[in-house]
Amino acid sequence: GQMSFWGATVITNLLSAVPYLGMDLVQWIWGGFAVDNATLTRFFTFHFIFPFIILALMMIHLLFLHQTGSNNPLGLNSNVDKIPFHPYFIYKDIFGFIVFLWILIFFIWKFNYLLMDPENFIPANPLVTPVHIQPE
Repeated sequence: GQMSFWGATVITNLLSAVPYLGMDLVQWIWGGFAVDNATLTRFFTFHFIFPFIILALMMIHLLFLHQTGSNNPLGLNSNVDKIPFHPYFIYKDIFGFIVFLWILIFFIWKFNYLLMDPENFIPANPLVTPVHIQPE
């Protein structure tokens, strides 16, 4: 939509301030000489896949934390205060995940357009800037 196009244009053009490489970085991210449909599709795909990558890294982190345990900054090893990671923390994390997932599902079903900009339903047009965006 219109806001996606102009948002991608403005944010990616911030990279043009990098000395010597700025415009080459911008054109590499755009995949051409301007933001177009392929650029927006890549950005949408990235925004869809990136949370799954973060989730996988988080699961790997929890696996290593479960196997080796966390360290003590003082360097003292006492087994008196240790609480096993499984089942206590696993159940707590799963419960929190399910609660937030249900909240997200509720908002998606009931208020799916609540946080969306109405101008994003307008097809992208590089010749027309949205009215409320004014140069400072």
